[in-house]
Amino acid sequence: MDIPLLLKAAILGVVEGLTEFLPISSTGHLILAGQLLGFVGEKAKLFEIVIQSGAIFAVCVEYRQRLWGAFSGIATDPQARRFWSNLVIAFMPLAVLGLAFGKVIKAHLFNAITVAVTFILGGLVILWVERAGRAGRAVRVAEVEDMGPLDALKLGIAQTFALLPGTSRSGATIIGGMLFGLSRKAATEFSFFLAVPTLVAASVYSLYKERALLSIDDIGMWATGFITAFVSAYACVRWLIRFVSTHDFKPFAWYRIVFGVVVLATWQLGWVSWTS
Repeated sequence: MDIPLLLKAAILGVVEGLTEFLPISSTGHLILAGQLLGFVGEKAKLFEIVIQSGAIFAVCVEYRQRLWGAFSGIATDPQARRFWSNLVIAFMPLAVLGLAFGKVIKAHLFNAITVAVTFILGGLVILWVERAGRAGRAVRVAEVEDMGPLDALKLGIAQTFALLPGTSRSGATIIGGMLFGLSRKAATEFSFFLAVPTLVAASVYSLYKERALLSIDDIGMWATGFITAFVSAYACVRWLIRFVSTHDFKPFAWYRIVFGVVVLATWQLGWVSWTS
């Protein structure tokens, strides 16, 4: 048993779980953490897919009653059908653009310097939205169930910005939702629900493409990452819903900016070879 490898798997699982649903970019953090831990390459990318599944499972467990109620009522309840149709509508823009440009983006932009720049730019956008009073102004949609197809399409378009590493899928969806008239709570919850089809589709597609890398010898690493991602994501989801009821997203904005500046500074000073 490779204890150092299992420790790296546990660390990356916690990083994924804590960052997947916060507006700070899980992909960006995994790129940076992977470089610092020396956990890179094709198998590392496959591992990231596995631990994303742990984060998805956390959302399914936390919202199991609402998800099951919407699923079981899809044949008889118009509200349930609207819920699922909204998820499909919101999912499509990222699916289309991801298939069209995902390979190019991964080849050229999945690096620490790009992540640092998008961290800073994303933080500035959050501060602009919060400080200008645009978030929470003229709320039209108080709950996820009140969303219409056009609301779902707008959030789906906002989510496409997450194709850029470091942008944050949840951050783009939440901030976009608030700009488009959703309450902070509704935008946050919809970002959770939208993560399920988005990350499941990405995981299945990537696992199929990289199936040759799957090995029974790595099951300990997969299990460690999955479990730690699930536990940390479950705790994070429960905490975030309580947090947004009484706070704005400025702390996350400042975290993004400071983190991005630190990465760029350590790169410029030669302390960390982020481009290696």
